[in-house]
Amino acid sequence: MVQKSKPPAAAKEPERRGETKRAGETKRRGRPRAYEPDVALGKALDLFRKQGFAATSLDDLSEATGMNRPSLYGAFGDKRELYIKSYQRYREDARASMVEIFRQEMPLRQRLERIYAAALNIYLSGDTGPRGCFTVVTAASEAVGDPEIRAMVLDGLTELDKAFANCFRRAKEKGELPESADAAVLAQLASATVHTIAIRSRARVPRKELEAIVKGAIDVMVGVTS
Repeated sequence: MVQKSKPPAAAKEPERRGETKRAGETKRRGRPRAYEPDVALGKALDLFRKQGFAATSLDDLSEATGMNRPSLYGAFGDKRELYIKSYQRYREDARASMVEIFRQEMPLRQRLERIYAAALNIYLSGDTGPRGCFTVVTAASEAVGDPEIRAMVLDGLTELDKAFANCFRRAKEKGELPESADAAVLAQLASATVHTIAIRSRARVPRKELEAIVKGAIDVMVGVTS
């Protein structure tokens, strides 16, 4: 009697070492991102704000963000594009920190005091020392040769002038300023004060001295009532 041979057992798929296969599990493809774009942009912003555009290399940005060059290019574009995105982020953050102060109803002097206090908080921040204002310290320099950055800088300056002018117009309507007060001129003076404390803070002028400059400027702007 001839014994029938059993059909060969189906070959088992070899399992990879350290991998357990689960029923219905879909195989993952690709590698998950090892960085958070928003955090990485914040790191790049800090570096550009501290060193400026020209002095910041791609190696510096790679080290600060924890991303290699291909990842930087893939997420943000080249160095110029990353700089512009960083400047946009700075403006958005600065606007968010002050928008409520400009909107809320309060006496003119109190409003100006709060605006300048918020500005000083921004300009004097930094782990290694005061960083000043991105617009005044670095973007204004790049605006000389880059039309897109120049347009952004001019837009930021105009936006601040308009916000201040609106404050002074409202103060005139409430009788805090005389009818002869020129809201546009006062707005430019208010903006100029923002710029000077930005530059001086970068030079590490003590906050107490900066606050004295602010007080004198406010006295001039609001003191037209006396």
